[in-house]
Amino acid sequence: MQKNNTPRRGFLQGMLVTAAGSALALPALAKPAAAPAVMLDAAKWSPRNRQLVAELVARHGQASKSYNAKRRPYAVFDWDNTSIMNDCEEALLMYQINQLAFKLTPAEFSAIIRQNVPAGNFAPDYKNAAGKIVDLDSICADLDSDYAFLHANYKGLAGSRSLEEITATEQFQDFRAKLYFLYEAVNDTHGVNVGYPWVIYFFTNMTVSEVSQLAEASNDANLGMGLTKTKYTSPASLPGKAGVITTAHFHGIRLCTEIATLMDTFRNNGFDVYVSTASLEDVVAVFATNPKYGYHVKRENVLGLRLEQDGEKFKNAYRKNWPLNWGPGKSEVIRKELVAKKGYGPVFVAGDSDGDYDMLRDFPETEVGLIVNRLKKGKIGELSKAAAEAIQNPHPRFVLQGRQESTGNWLPVETTLKYGKTAPTLLG
Repeated sequence: MQKNNTPRRGFLQGMLVTAAGSALALPALAKPAAAPAVMLDAAKWSPRNRQLVAELVARHGQASKSYNAKRRPYAVFDWDNTSIMNDCEEALLMYQINQLAFKLTPAEFSAIIRQNVPAGNFAPDYKNAAGKIVDLDSICADLDSDYAFLHANYKGLAGSRSLEEITATEQFQDFRAKLYFLYEAVNDTHGVNVGYPWVIYFFTNMTVSEVSQLAEASNDANLGMGLTKTKYTSPASLPGKAGVITTAHFHGIRLCTEIATLMDTFRNNGFDVYVSTASLEDVVAVFATNPKYGYHVKRENVLGLRLEQDGEKFKNAYRKNWPLNWGPGKSEVIRKELVAKKGYGPVFVAGDSDGDYDMLRDFPETEVGLIVNRLKKGKIGELSKAAAEAIQNPHPRFVLQGRQESTGNWLPVETTLKYGKTAPTLLG
């Protein structure tokens, strides 16, 4: 799986400037001689947010007199659009489409695109070029036809034609536009309880290793792309039953080194670090644990969506008795996996969207809830408003952190510069 105050001056005396001149070493406030530095980039962090993090580390880190190694404090981070810029699961779906990286027969594909999706029209915004609302049966019939052609002709499936040849066909152009349109339509019409499990069913028949390799390839490709919103329109020559449709995808991913450095700061000061994601757990684990990306999260500390497996192979069934790790489900998983074992909740939580609303506010032990400011409305908008109203409060429960969406970089303010806009904004 989305913002105008002037930044206040820095807060601690005796800051050490690195040789590069871009990062500041903030001495811990208790036992400074024995404490690791709190390294937060002054060019990227809101000064107030940097101060609050430093104070949090001073209160709960291993340099504190009250620190108990048997009761280690911990932080929980959302992944998509919090720990990175953009959404690695959506990026992977588009990469999977562009590479035709499926291990599904036409019959299996046909079943999965309909799985648990209510029949009938999608939401009113999901219209074709003729202004008619698209329905599930029509678009699925078109995708059945497209996938049958692609499966029979692409050499990576049952055919002999190269990927370059096959992606030049009208059937592929129709397939890409309509499958991504369907993903958006399912989520916006029926909600994430339907849409989030649905999109990961496309990994059916792949092993964990195969999905991990695919995710890494997608990550690397998207890290090398520009951050661009691209429209895809299905061919007018192949209207099918659904007609001509248009969809859009925000290409590209960026690492958020500010989050990676914050994770390091917490670990260096005796905190544990966890990731809670509404993407497939194994997909995000590739990003969070692979040293080349710089986050260094332990595999067992990544919590996300889970599929049933047949040995190493994924099945198109959500894991029995495992909560959907979104919204209330994120809090449920934290209670089930962390609070039940530790006896207490996280002291710090970071998120960006409605899916993080519950875990940002549900735990009395949480002292700082950091919201990556995407100018969102909805439930996360309520917390963002509370954060904006508390900007002068020395001990706020929620804080906003701004970024520039055209680059993915954080800004040293609470406001965000939205993609395609010229003026930063505090609230959506």
